[in-house]
Amino acid sequence: MSHALSDDQVAGELKKMTAFIRQEALEKAREIQLKADEEFAIEKSKLVRQETASIDTTYEKKYKQASMAQQITRSTVANKTRLKVLAARQEVLDDLFDRASKQLGDSTADKAKYQRILKNLILEGAFALDESKVQVRARKQDYEVLKGAIREAEAEYKKQTEKPVEVSIDEKNPQPEDSAGGISIVGSAGKIDINNTFEERLKLLETEALPSLRLTLFGKNENRKFYD
Repeated sequence: MSHALSDDQVAGELKKMTAFIRQEALEKAREIQLKADEEFAIEKSKLVRQETASIDTTYEKKYKQASMAQQITRSTVANKTRLKVLAARQEVLDDLFDRASKQLGDSTADKAKYQRILKNLILEGAFALDESKVQVRARKQDYEVLKGAIREAEAEYKKQTEKPVEVSIDEKNPQPEDSAGGISIVGSAGKIDINNTFEERLKLLETEALPSLRLTLFGKNENRKFYD
């Protein structure tokens, strides 16, 4: 037969139940807190990794952009420097040939020397044409010196080829009076004209001697891989 609980017993049981429920609640709260802390740590770590990756990506992109900009700047500066150097070198060469052009006429001052030069120019053209008759065109003021050069050239040509050549002055078509000197040699009834004027010879010299002049004046170009 059951006995009714006294008020004190009821109060005691309630305290036990309350304590149990309180303990359960505290443990549940701690469990929830631990889980929340764990999830927070995971989420925080995830966010940190994402932000770190974002920063790394941004930095890498900016680094590449900066490196590219630096390369472009370096290349631009190098090209500008190279162009300035080339321009300065060309200016030196232009000045060299300009001074040579102005001094071309000096070769005509010594008549004996000039006659030898004309003789050699006549012979060069005569050998190239290989004809029995050729004409030469020169400045009018050179005709007297030219006549002596023609005689010497005719004799030398016959001596070397054992064939005669008749060289005459084309007085109808003289070289311009402001020409520096030299001659042109005409053959094949005027169809072939070998220009042996001083101006033309200087142009040929510019073309043919330019590589060796560059080498002499400026040294070997380390960037050049191929040579003619």
